Amino acid sequence: MLGGIFSFHSKWKDRQDTYMHKPQPLQCTSLNFRGFQFTQAMLFAIEEVNNNTDLLPGISLGYKIYDACGSIARGVRVALALANGNEDSSSLSEAPCSRPAQVQAIMGETSSSPCMAIATVIGPFHIPLISHFATCACLSNKVKYPSFLRTIPSDYYQSRALAQLVKHFGWTWVGAIRTNDDYGNNGMATFTETAQQLGICLEYSVSFFRTDPPDKIQKIINIIKTSTSKVIVAFLSHMDMDVLIHELSYHNLTGYQWVGTEGWIFDSQTAAMDRHHILDGAIGLSIPKAQVSGMREFMVDVKPLNTSSNQMFTEFWETLFSCKFKQPKPTTGNQRKCTGVEDLTEVHNSFTDMSLMPIFNNVYKGVYAVAHALHNILGCNKTCHTNVQLDPFTILQHIKRIRFKTKEGDEVCFNENGDPVAKYEIINWQPKENDIVDFVTVGLHDASLPADKQLNMLNESLIWAGNSHQVPLSVCSEMCPPGTRKVLQKGKPVCCYDCLRCAEGEFSNSTDSITCVRCHPEYWSNERRDACVKKDAEFLSYEEIMGALLTAASLFGTCMTAAVAFIFFRYRKTPIVRANNSELSFLLLFSLTLCFLCSLTFIGQPSEWSCMLRHTAFGITFVLCISCVLGKTIVVLMAFSATLPGSNVMKWFGPTQQRLSVLAFTLIQVVICILWLAISPPFPFKNFKEFKDKIILECALGSAVGFWAVLGYIGLLAMLCFILAFLARKLPDNFNEAKFITFSMLIFCAVWITFIPAYVSSPGKFSVAVEIFAILASSFGLLICIFIPKCYIILLKPEKNTKKNMMGKGAPKSF
Repeated sequence: MLGGIFSFHSKWKDRQDTYMHKPQPLQCTSLNFRGFQFTQAMLFAIEEVNNNTDLLPGISLGYKIYDACGSIARGVRVALALANGNEDSSSLSEAPCSRPAQVQAIMGETSSSPCMAIATVIGPFHIPLISHFATCACLSNKVKYPSFLRTIPSDYYQSRALAQLVKHFGWTWVGAIRTNDDYGNNGMATFTETAQQLGICLEYSVSFFRTDPPDKIQKIINIIKTSTSKVIVAFLSHMDMDVLIHELSYHNLTGYQWVGTEGWIFDSQTAAMDRHHILDGAIGLSIPKAQVSGMREFMVDVKPLNTSSNQMFTEFWETLFSCKFKQPKPTTGNQRKCTGVEDLTEVHNSFTDMSLMPIFNNVYKGVYAVAHALHNILGCNKTCHTNVQLDPFTILQHIKRIRFKTKEGDEVCFNENGDPVAKYEIINWQPKENDIVDFVTVGLHDASLPADKQLNMLNESLIWAGNSHQVPLSVCSEMCPPGTRKVLQKGKPVCCYDCLRCAEGEFSNSTDSITCVRCHPEYWSNERRDACVKKDAEFLSYEEIMGALLTAASLFGTCMTAAVAFIFFRYRKTPIVRANNSELSFLLLFSLTLCFLCSLTFIGQPSEWSCMLRHTAFGITFVLCISCVLGKTIVVLMAFSATLPGSNVMKWFGPTQQRLSVLAFTLIQVVICILWLAISPPFPFKNFKEFKDKIILECALGSAVGFWAVLGYIGLLAMLCFILAFLARKLPDNFNEAKFITFSMLIFCAVWITFIPAYVSSPGKFSVAVEIFAILASSFGLLICIFIPKCYIILLKPEKNTKKNMMGKGAPKSF
């Protein structure tokens, strides 16, 4: 015996219990043809099994079917009636109290909430409850519902599939409406969780039940009106959707893209109610289409019963054919008297609609699952062992383990949670002429495949809301283009953000980037901030104006020094050349030539050798130069000291000593440079910090101590030379060289004292230019102050170039 619990009615009348009398039975209203269809599907399967000689031979299946009215309380009551029977419990009997259940399994219920209550009650008795349409993922909990099984996939898979579908079309800002029961609340909770993982945000999530007062549904309508999202995910049963459509039509809320569940998306009755085209273009998941041969003909082959003994069938027949069996008043309008022989083939209504054939097939599979389990338990071959005690727990365990194929080739089996394999079709509502909606399969979803292959859209043309062929856009914020990053708006979901342009030196090359990536130090972001371009390398080159001018100045100084050297060589025997230590003069001119030329090593792209050469060459040549000047200064002092009576100073600082002093002073600088190069030499360096968009190619000092030691030694010699020359400036002579040395050293020291702050504060290549300028300025100062006055006398005042004039006595001039 099989039990059946279906809802032949969808509503019931509210009643106020006074607790003074026994409550009256629930009064059901709103006849529901779907309940009759599910019953017919169950009867068809039972009849087919009974006529099948290969399955349960010699055993006939019977049935007991109750109307649950969609009520949880009534569902529990009829479930207990199926388990216990309707006998009077107060009658005395010698039979044992523990008896087998009245039914071996129960088919139903249609909704999740009644199934949860029924499964909770009959679970301890291990009576199998096989549902064809209860999809709540909570029913997969075998601890709470050990005897529950179903032939429809769990919402655990449907909710995730819906989230993947929404993400597939780029909808990240959606609204959500759900049935306020276990089906809607649990399904939407799973959808929300998955949606968040996929980056989808819910602008609102509201619930209602079909029996709610109108003001609650009105609040939902107001929320939809004020929302900015254009996509609505509806986790509703068909009965709740029918109520919602009525309100949506009243307010003419069209233009929204609806995403639906199997509860209503392929329901032709729901489509027929949508006369204002609210749901046109809707898309959602449905159970795969199915055909069971012979079922359609069986379902419409309804035989009239003795109406006096079956009130519900009377109501069904009168509603089906719009007639009345008893008419106490004259017939009005189109109403007519029922004869009991009406032809159902001439009627077109929701009962004759076979769009729910996939669900009918689920009922069919459930009956066959029980039949196959009984077949195995009874050890049927050609006959069955009828003396086997049918224990509900044994039946439940065998149903869980069965695996068979129906006559149509559909495989039936259950996993450890009592669920079948989750496969869905993606349905698109495409309106046709005469207000007919065509349910077009536009894709498939198979939860058994890897996550990236589960959703498979077919090459079908989709119709969207408003009969549009373009995918609607539903986002809180437009996508951030490359070159920007997302910044969340305060107090709003993560899908609401502003697009902030990447900072300088950062880029993003993808849409909706959450961060900007910093460019490699050698690169800089372009104007659009969507890519990095190589920075321009900057160094003081010969091609630019400043480099060319400095080069010209260096070469001019070299040529000028060479010209002076030529003049001195040409007039080397004249008194003015001989009187000023011609050997040191030529050595000084040579060192000045090197000073002018060493500035050229600072121009051009730095290399390992040029970096080491430029500073060491500069240091050594300048020390050589200052050593020569210092030698000349000492010679002047010695020369005038030697004129004093009894003085023998000159023999201690003759030409040999002069050469050795220059060599000694220069060797000290050479040692400093060698130590600098050995310990931490200068090296080429890419300076990324000075400028954001340029690379400064420069020579790093290596050891700052070495650099400042070189400069310090030059400064020490220059100060010593300046002091000695200053002391000798008033010595009597017509041509006292100490005066000019003093001037040259004054210029030299002034240049290098101002060089230090200018060098430190100058950016990039300008610091190199400052150093070159200091070298050239000090070199020109020495050349002009020491040698140009002599060249003036040699070339323009030859009459003064005599020994007598050189030795002339006179009062010293002060300055």
